[in-house]
Amino acid sequence: MAAVQANVTGIKANTKTSAEPVRPLANFPPSVWGDRFLSFSLDRSELERYAIAMEKPKEDLRKLIVDPTMDSNEKLGLIYSVHRLGLTYMFLQEIESQLDKLFNKFSLQDYEEVDLYTISINFQVFRHLGYKLPCDVFNKFKDVSSGTFKASITSDVRGMLGLYESAQLRIRGEKILDEASVFTEAKLKSVVNTLEGDLAQQVTQSLRRPFHQGMPMVEARLYFSNYEKECSTYDSLLKLAKLHFKYLELQQKEELRIVSKWWKDMRFHETTPYIRDRVPEIYLWILGLYFEPRYSLARIIATKITLFLVVLDDTYDAYATIEEIRLLTDAINKWDISAMEQIPEYIRPFYKILLDEYAEIEKKMAKEGRANTVIASKEAFQDIARGYLEEAEWTNSGYVASFPEYMKNGLITSAYNVISKSALVGMGEIVSEDALAWYESHPKTLQASELISRLQDDVMTYQFERERGQSATGVDAYIKTYGVSEKEAIDALKIMIENAWKDINEGCLKPRQVSMDLLAPILNLARMIDVVYRYDDGFTFPGKTLKEYINLLFVGSLPRV
Repeated sequence: MAAVQANVTGIKANTKTSAEPVRPLANFPPSVWGDRFLSFSLDRSELERYAIAMEKPKEDLRKLIVDPTMDSNEKLGLIYSVHRLGLTYMFLQEIESQLDKLFNKFSLQDYEEVDLYTISINFQVFRHLGYKLPCDVFNKFKDVSSGTFKASITSDVRGMLGLYESAQLRIRGEKILDEASVFTEAKLKSVVNTLEGDLAQQVTQSLRRPFHQGMPMVEARLYFSNYEKECSTYDSLLKLAKLHFKYLELQQKEELRIVSKWWKDMRFHETTPYIRDRVPEIYLWILGLYFEPRYSLARIIATKITLFLVVLDDTYDAYATIEEIRLLTDAINKWDISAMEQIPEYIRPFYKILLDEYAEIEKKMAKEGRANTVIASKEAFQDIARGYLEEAEWTNSGYVASFPEYMKNGLITSAYNVISKSALVGMGEIVSEDALAWYESHPKTLQASELISRLQDDVMTYQFERERGQSATGVDAYIKTYGVSEKEAIDALKIMIENAWKDINEGCLKPRQVSMDLLAPILNLARMIDVVYRYDDGFTFPGKTLKEYINLLFVGSLPRV
């Protein structure tokens, strides 16, 4: 979770007394939603009707996917639309069976007469589903003598858009895709204002945020809106997408109601009024990790734990004194109700709720033999409290850490470890002992996503943190350690973020160390960091992207079924 980025307000300068310590209060914007999502009432019979209605188009679409008479390019185009609409999980076995056959028959010669758009779609399908189709398929679009992309492709806007999206899936060493990303982005920006209709919308959206770096649920809805022709090619695809959207909307509104009621019942707005009230935003964040219906319980659990993090983060950053922070950290390390006597009275309700909620979750998971995931989440929560304390000690003493020192602690305080481990708690049988051991081994893919979580936040929020007297920022630590300018530091961090995306992309390719079900939350957490922090601090000041996404998914109307 990001550190506080609001301007300092309400500090009682030179008036410190034993009764009223100086507190680093922050004037956080209030929730823009209030109790709006508490009033939703789920009609379970309606949910069941949508589930039943999906069966016919689902079966028809399944037959299309495995149709042996369909042209391979057409089939890959169909699979691409299925994937973009968030339907892959329904047909994963059939899709992988088809891709296995096509991938095993791959020949570079088969692509000699194929246009840029079609090659791009094929490339994206294979890469998104874990098949390392070689980037050599794009070589023919480069001029041999100059080594640059041929001027002729600049007139093919759909093709350039496809190449731009393909380039987001690159791994380290794929120079042609590095060049393609820069080339196509510049060309698309130069023509976007001359385009009309769906193509204008498609290019605008992709330049704002490529599909691969977007929130899956939102990207599915945007694809449905902006790619009407592709979605309407097959009647079964169109019907299933509409019904699926409606089903998910009902289920997710009910989940949002549950966590909103829980938050209100816990009375955090009364006991800790200084915190950011961001229930819909946190639920959206967790929804970004996994939207499939089977993860309903997982979303509710992970949302609650992440809301605990908001209280902890804002207490450390925007209210507690350094003495109080030390006492609270010690209590969280002890994780025992007897420690409640040592902490300030205002934070005792939070501490009790934290312990009670974790105990309840652990009791539930123990019945299924999965208490180990709850223990992992709890230990990560204790880690982040210690990390927040270290940052507070740095700020209190005016110490600017070296960049390696900052990153060691900053990867913890990014909240990535808590959220990713908590996301596993309700996922069920796929989180085996081996899967949890893989997480605990801190693999390269996890490290890369963690780095994005820390540095994307830092690049966007360091100026606000400086204004509040925060000494622990990645930008400042980099400047101090390497003696560079602010711009050079930011550029260096952006390159690190870009390389981390390449490592995630590689980690999602076959053969994988664990199933994609377990890799998806890691990939999607990096995506949500991009969503929240690419253009602004969308969490502390959620008036732009997150508000737009919440409106799209939970407030606006869906296309008629």
